[in-house]
Amino acid sequence: MPAQITGAMTGSIPIRIADDQTNGYRKQHKHSRSSYSESSPLAGSRNNSLTFRPPKRLMSSPNKTIAIINASGRQAASLIRVATAVVYRVRAQLRNLEGVVATEVSTNPNVTVFVGELYTRHEPTEANKDVTQNGPISGVGINHDLISSLFCGAQLAFINTTFYGDELQIGVALADAAKKAGVQHYVYSSMPDHAAYNKDWPSLPLWAAKHMVEDHIRELKLPATFVYTGIYNNNFTSLLYPLFCMELQEDGSFVWQAPFHEDAKLPWLDAEHDVGPAILQIFKDGVSKWNGERIALAYECLSPKEACRLFSRGVGRPVHYVRGPIEIKVRIPTGYREQLEALEKLFKLSETDPMKQPPYFGDAKLEASYPAESLELWEGPRGLEEYAREMFPLEEEANGLTWMLDEGDHDDKIQAAATSVEQLTIHDDEDDESDDEDEGLVMRGLKRDEEQWLA
Repeated sequence: MPAQITGAMTGSIPIRIADDQTNGYRKQHKHSRSSYSESSPLAGSRNNSLTFRPPKRLMSSPNKTIAIINASGRQAASLIRVATAVVYRVRAQLRNLEGVVATEVSTNPNVTVFVGELYTRHEPTEANKDVTQNGPISGVGINHDLISSLFCGAQLAFINTTFYGDELQIGVALADAAKKAGVQHYVYSSMPDHAAYNKDWPSLPLWAAKHMVEDHIRELKLPATFVYTGIYNNNFTSLLYPLFCMELQEDGSFVWQAPFHEDAKLPWLDAEHDVGPAILQIFKDGVSKWNGERIALAYECLSPKEACRLFSRGVGRPVHYVRGPIEIKVRIPTGYREQLEALEKLFKLSETDPMKQPPYFGDAKLEASYPAESLELWEGPRGLEEYAREMFPLEEEANGLTWMLDEGDHDDKIQAAATSVEQLTIHDDEDDESDDEDEGLVMRGLKRDEEQWLA
């Protein structure tokens, strides 16, 4: 059986103690995919590598522990997979234990899990009611006990803050705690404040908060590297997520609508596949090479039209790009709605010259550094076409969608897609908006349930 979350406590923090003892075999999750199916001829062949694989050599342990927050997010989970595979230990914060990714992390024998939020709730007072400006939740504090415990015994840290709580204050608290704990290399997943590069460009609120956290880390003189990730291949879904909805049409094609100029280049990254190996190489290279550096982590430079062309080749059906406003068809947190509104102003629809679209990473020098610098870190990225061919149908099926199946009537598939998102509440009731603040994106699917999308 998988190791269980124990009752061990640090302060009031429930901790799962890493335990590599299993009884029998670990049950595979019903949505996971093995390399070979039971019916595959490769699985039964006497000559395949699974049959005659030599005993594994003993690997020397790196004797390093990595502190990681928001461990069910795509970036963090990617690092946990590759780091623990080569015997790094991980101290990981999870908001809860629900969902496929949280289960994967919490049952990993090289991971000690801290379950809880990075923020605390309290009633806002006159003194603090206007303090929280970088997150969707009003009246929050910092869970200092959890944060302090997270860094105990950690030499390394990978920190990707999100808009759960006050992102700026949480980011500052995390950096302060890491400095106090003597963390030797702090990798922070940052993003630009476009207004810092051009006064005519609006700040994207959630990105600007990260930029301010980065400034604080630099002021602390914490040994740190700053990673700027491109657009996730993994963001695409036919569910009604704003900005990256690949909407299924009645003729079986897909339409992606966004405000980006159709011919302007954008950075692309498969977060689940490629963030982990790249971050691990940064840790291996060490602060002597990367201290204070910013890295644009992206492996393809594609315009929206080029991205749709590759996606179409991968998925085997037409994919059309439409330049247009961001459609919000589900309830989303206030902070994320403000981010999307600012993004529409930054990448304004009225701009007809693709060369005048602001660079995604803000800084022209950083924009020019990828993919060459990323490939120095990790040479085996998964491109958008490969993602669309190999992973997109699996993620869609795991979310309850059936368009990728050969059998069945096409109309039934469209109906199944509609049914699978019936829990996504259409954003037509402003009175219910406050109910969404704790939930982040109120979107439910078999795979993404409780997963921190965009993290």
